[in-house]
Amino acid sequence: MNIFRVEDLRRKVVFTVLMIAVYRFGSALRVPGVDPAAVAQLKQAANSQGALGFLNLFSGGAFGSFSIFALGIMPYITSSIIMQVLNVVIPKLQEWQEMGAVGQRKITQTTRYVAIVIALLQGAGLTFIFGQGNGSAFFGAAARAPDVVLLDPFMPRALLVIPTLVAGTALLMWVGELISQRGVSNGMSVLIFASVVSGLPYSYYSILQSKKFVVFAVLVAVSIGVLIAVVRVELGQRRIPVQFAKRVVGRRMTQGQSTYIPLKVNQAGIVPIIFASSVLLLPVLMSNVLGSAEGWRGSIAGFVNDYLVNSQNLVYITIFSIMIVMFAYFYNSIAFDPIRQADQLRKQGGFIPGIRPGPQTEQYLAKTVNRITLPGALFVATIAILPYIILWVGDVQSFPFAGTTVLIAVGVALELMRQIDSQLMLRNYEGFLK
Repeated sequence: MNIFRVEDLRRKVVFTVLMIAVYRFGSALRVPGVDPAAVAQLKQAANSQGALGFLNLFSGGAFGSFSIFALGIMPYITSSIIMQVLNVVIPKLQEWQEMGAVGQRKITQTTRYVAIVIALLQGAGLTFIFGQGNGSAFFGAAARAPDVVLLDPFMPRALLVIPTLVAGTALLMWVGELISQRGVSNGMSVLIFASVVSGLPYSYYSILQSKKFVVFAVLVAVSIGVLIAVVRVELGQRRIPVQFAKRVVGRRMTQGQSTYIPLKVNQAGIVPIIFASSVLLLPVLMSNVLGSAEGWRGSIAGFVNDYLVNSQNLVYITIFSIMIVMFAYFYNSIAFDPIRQADQLRKQGGFIPGIRPGPQTEQYLAKTVNRITLPGALFVATIAILPYIILWVGDVQSFPFAGTTVLIAVGVALELMRQIDSQLMLRNYEGFLK
């Protein structure tokens, strides 16, 4: 009720809801030139937990409907990750980052251009895969993907479908930026949140219809337990105390201050899952390039189809979990630089109690980050493979609230509550968080 008592905050919330409604309407608007029967088959196949299910998750069901937002916000996410990785190796990007607001605008604009290029490549790839009879070959027989989605003739319709998919991604980026400017929280995160939670009611209802009430109750209890665990881990921090010495500013002496460096247990978030899923798609693409002929090429294609496409296989689950842990360490090594952090502390006159400034501080920070990364990475890997284990043990078609779904939903919801709470506290209203 306090939200709607503040006119400015009320206007932001209403605008955000309207933009989400526009996004959901576009997710149901099918691109021209596709076969409705094949799209229905694709939608059924996209309910799986494999590669099709991953693409459908981030598009909020738009990929399964082959709508104008079929690519979703994934090109922008991929572009952001690429820019964050390149920021470490390209000096020009580092220079932009140190320029403040001007440099950030340049980085954001470059990220948009890279996202459009990625959307063009993905849109063209998906159009040719589902337009020339390669759907089942690319995503595997287990996904039951339709071979042909586009109507004949292929080429004139493909030249219409590809620009439509790219334009849909560009429109989503614009809507996300509008939410960031005139709405509540980060616009891209809100769109991802809407994509993830949009399919939850129907997923639980389908489980209730297909299984007994006892199975449904057990899955709901597991979902609540996973939700509580993810909230605790997302809010978990390792706080490194920092002491600042007294300094003379002009004719005044400032007192020393005590603060801390917050290191999240799950600092990488869902990035390791995205990396691992993307890398696992590469052997599938290479096997399709090699073909399924006899000999060593057929052996490679058979291994990929048996172990790297089937999410119910133990080899797939093991490789997927190991890659998530590896990418968690990789991302944390990029996101948190102990050398730069120690140098900033030294320049600001700060130090960690009991640790000497310089190399000792760098070693202490690096050791601390490595120690807290392992439990966070193992937790993310466990949450990511939990749907596959439940599908394997519980004999259900899908488990909606686990894996990437719960990580995204909890992270965005907590950030949204923090921002609303901070704006309410500015106006002397009691916030959500206590």
